[in-house]
Amino acid sequence: MEPYVFSSKELFAWRAAQLLKGGYPAKIDWLLDFGGGLSWPSLQSLYIDPSKEVLLKKSLKNLEEIWDRHLADQIPLQYLIGICPWRDFELEISSAALIPRQETECLIDLAISKWQNGFCGRWADLGTGSGVLAVALSRSFKTSIGHAVDCSKDALDLAKKNLNKLAPNSKVYLHSGSWWEPLKPWWGSLNLVLSNPPYIPDSLVDQLEPEVRNHEPLLALSGGDDGLDAVRQIIKGAKKALAPRGWLFIEHHHDQSDDVLEFMYQSGLNDLDFGNDLEGVRRFAIGRNS
Repeated sequence: MEPYVFSSKELFAWRAAQLLKGGYPAKIDWLLDFGGGLSWPSLQSLYIDPSKEVLLKKSLKNLEEIWDRHLADQIPLQYLIGICPWRDFELEISSAALIPRQETECLIDLAISKWQNGFCGRWADLGTGSGVLAVALSRSFKTSIGHAVDCSKDALDLAKKNLNKLAPNSKVYLHSGSWWEPLKPWWGSLNLVLSNPPYIPDSLVDQLEPEVRNHEPLLALSGGDDGLDAVRQIIKGAKKALAPRGWLFIEHHHDQSDDVLEFMYQSGLNDLDFGNDLEGVRRFAIGRNS
């Protein structure tokens, strides 16, 4: 398909016109990048040399239609474009799964830091959604065996697509069900388990941004009255499911760290620790089987 060619003057006029309708500059630049194929560095170079021509993989009219729909219906651009950049890959994304957040990249970094030899034996991703953690784990631990669990068939279908595309040679098995239950045949042999479960208290769901509360799956957001229903279930089953000395990493809400670590302590997990997100907030709980 031939690219669409525009002058820098045309592009900047179009960009200014879209921002007059509403929205944020960072989002329109994201649309130009991942929707139109014009990277942010390339966009910045046009300010330096406005004589350059612009090559886009979509027409400005098509991009404007996407932008208008984003503003009118408050649909996340990731869903409208169908992709989400994360770490070193671009994930296929849909409304079947939560949009991966940049802060969750820290969860992968924490896990990798415990297994620096590139092999962890057998790992699991509980509540895989789009498969983002499973993809990252399989790319980091290429010879390890992985298990990705979700109770949503649509999410598992999406995870399968991403694993086939982004980690085609990985040994990852997909399981339908709730948390540990589908992995019962492997209880006692899981050396590394990650989970980014729903953890938003029900009372706060309605206070989320419209893009989130109206379009991302409630199943992946709502964590019950205090936001910790899923977290409790995961920690409760960890002693049986983890291998001896196996690690559990859980992402949680910004104010839940003390409670989650207390649950881990009460369940008999050892080597308790926490990890910070990109803003320095305690966002991840870490525990190890005895």
